[in-house]
Amino acid sequence: MPFAFRRAALALTLATLASAGASAQQALPTQVDAALARAKVPRESVTMLVAEADGTRPPRLAWRTQAPVNPASIMKLVTTYAALDLLGAAYSWTTPVYVDGTVNNGVLNGNLYIKGQGDPKLVLERVWLLLRHVQGLGITTVSGDIVIDRGAFETTVEGDPSAFDGEPLRPYNASPDALLVNFKSVNMNFAPDRTGQIARVSYEPPLASVAMPPTVALVPGECGDWRAALRPDFSDVNRIRFNGGFPAACGEKNWAVAYGDPRTYAMRAIGGMWAEMGGRVGGQMREGRAPAGLKPAFEFESPPLAEVIRDINKYSNNVMAQQLFLTIGLTQKNRGTFEASRAALGQWWRERIGTGEAQPVFENGSGLSRDERISAAALGKMLQVAWRSPVMPELMSSLPAMGVDGTLKKRTLRSGGSAHLKTGTLRDASGVAGYVDGASGRRYVLVAIANGENAGAARAAFDALVDWASQDN
Repeated sequence: MPFAFRRAALALTLATLASAGASAQQALPTQVDAALARAKVPRESVTMLVAEADGTRPPRLAWRTQAPVNPASIMKLVTTYAALDLLGAAYSWTTPVYVDGTVNNGVLNGNLYIKGQGDPKLVLERVWLLLRHVQGLGITTVSGDIVIDRGAFETTVEGDPSAFDGEPLRPYNASPDALLVNFKSVNMNFAPDRTGQIARVSYEPPLASVAMPPTVALVPGECGDWRAALRPDFSDVNRIRFNGGFPAACGEKNWAVAYGDPRTYAMRAIGGMWAEMGGRVGGQMREGRAPAGLKPAFEFESPPLAEVIRDINKYSNNVMAQQLFLTIGLTQKNRGTFEASRAALGQWWRERIGTGEAQPVFENGSGLSRDERISAAALGKMLQVAWRSPVMPELMSSLPAMGVDGTLKKRTLRSGGSAHLKTGTLRDASGVAGYVDGASGRRYVLVAIANGENAGAARAAFDALVDWASQDN
């Protein structure tokens, strides 16, 4: 399609949505209005848009579409589409590994450097593969130090993990990091051994210099709140304690918790895994910078962006979204800061989506924010632009399919139709946005967001809207 024609088509779409937003607001569909009334969510607390994906006709529904609202995790739609558009679906992150010294008889006579560059998916299995690659170079002992380089992101100052919602142990509150290992969390497995009246506890990953009890006593009674029964104490970052017991009735259980000292997590995790694999370090695990001019021994590559955004959108992974947001700043503005990323996203929005609507307010790109804002009209425009873009299949496949997977696995359409929608939930904010297939064969963009103290109760109304959008024949 010629560039001038694409620009003309985009201008027509934007003008159509803008005129619809400026005209008298339409009445909400009866079933949607009734669901809001049952949930005691005021009509003035919601914004809703249903419009054809190709933008050739006026919207079927435009309700308060100009109101800027907190989209919660729906903001991940903007971050992931912008990344696809700017970086390409095949983009991948690399983690360079440097060997500074000679290798003789399995000993590196020098330091080993691991430089993080923002890989959002450096989970334990992939860290293990990276360390196996190091061993494949003939290194089993590092006589010097293993140095962790986190300098690619300037946003490395750890905040209070409980500041957002008072849940410091939840892995979703992990902060971004140039070397983000396993989302800075520890997975604990509790397996009852009735013979010994203990539960065996295993930890992934093992953390260097952290005492981790291998067992905890079994206690009688119902499973119930088994985490509270353990009476855990994570206050000492050098030791995990359980002052209670594990209910025998629970069977095997897993519990993932955020580590209490996120700044040192990568060093401890890599050090613990290296030791578990038989590796040795003569010096210490420390943070530092890879020497300038030293060429990497190898570069460990991430999965492609198209795969990464499936994890971000289908399971609403906050820290992965923030890694991607910072990567946009790093690649487009050569700075791994939130400020650079906001500037890059703002420029991209003006050039790609246009200035017909108020520009979104970006903070960290994940929706885990009280300050991010976007209007239904603006998000609808972006979804229509995305629908016509070459990366539409990758974006579409990253969204939860209603009744099939991700955050929408347990929500189905009464009409039997299909929809790919990103969900968003915070205190005082909830919604869905994405694409709905109509019975007529048309495809629609749909945005539905509620803000207010009872926003979470609007879910039934959102489902009713998706049903209404699909029943267009």
